[in-house]
Amino acid sequence: MMNGTNNVLRVNAHVDMTSASLEAIVKNAKDLQGPDKNGIYRVDTAGKVSEMISRFLLEMDFEGYVKDIKNYTKQ
Repeated sequence: MMNGTNNVLRVNAHVDMTSASLEAIVKNAKDLQGPDKNGIYRVDTAGKVSEMISRFLLEMDFEGYVKDIKNYTKQ
């Protein structure tokens, strides 16, 4: 994946999130996809979670956050 001139790498990681966040992603993904003719929702929810976290990290300047050494200590 490319983001402008910066290379973007896929990293598998464990991420802590609230159950409300996960529920919102699943609900919205299902609402956008809709059911098939048999009433079954075929949504890759794990893929959607990955997509949403990746978009958030890219759009909310995660790179700037990790470059600041002060963010590496618990406050």
